[in-house]
Amino acid sequence: MKKIVLLLSVIFIFTACSTTKNSEPATAEELYNKGYEELNKTSYLKAAATFEKIELEHPYSRWATKAKIMSAYAYYKDQKYDDAILSLDRFIRYHPGNKDIAYAYYMRGLCYYEQIVGIEKDQGTTKNAFDAFNQVIIRFPESEYAKDAKLKMNLIVDHLAGQEMEVGRFYLNKQNYLSALNRFSEVVNNYQTTGHIEEALYRQAEVYKILGLNKEFNDSIKVLKYNYPESKWYKRARKL
Repeated sequence: MKKIVLLLSVIFIFTACSTTKNSEPATAEELYNKGYEELNKTSYLKAAATFEKIELEHPYSRWATKAKIMSAYAYYKDQKYDDAILSLDRFIRYHPGNKDIAYAYYMRGLCYYEQIVGIEKDQGTTKNAFDAFNQVIIRFPESEYAKDAKLKMNLIVDHLAGQEMEVGRFYLNKQNYLSALNRFSEVVNNYQTTGHIEEALYRQAEVYKILGLNKEFNDSIKVLKYNYPESKWYKRARKL
């Protein structure tokens, strides 16, 4: 029995030594190719882990820089937006002159944009998306990402105006007229290019009428008539 145990021990030691001797650590390029294959197979978390392994094991290779942006993309595809943003922030901090820097800023905006929630909820992420896309336009106005960033910013602005209108209507129904007026005035003053401006002018006039502020009421009606004479909201305003 002792001989068998000894023999097994010798085999285990020989195998371990053989494995250690023959298996070389993967190069940065090999890890990158592996991560890319995992990405194509939609194994996004595995791909992200592989790309991050390049940063740990080969931090000074040219593949490490590419791996940062690729790990961020893998997290983004898996909807792990917080992890993606961390990777992108790291890339932006350490590689501000890289050829992919505009893409990094743009993808950061996408991570926030795809987390935008309905107008009935807090819009902190919406505002973060707006700020992130604004950075793309300011820093890289001639890049291929600026046009789409601008389009998404317009959609975000309309979304934020929609939330102001929703809250304003809520206050109006609760007869909290001053709070409602503040919300409608916010849209009139700061969201004039959105599709909510016509209703905002009407609601503003409606509240002025309720509060007995005749001059302000007449001014709002004039603005509505001048800018949107064919609007259904102006037609409703004439009945006030």
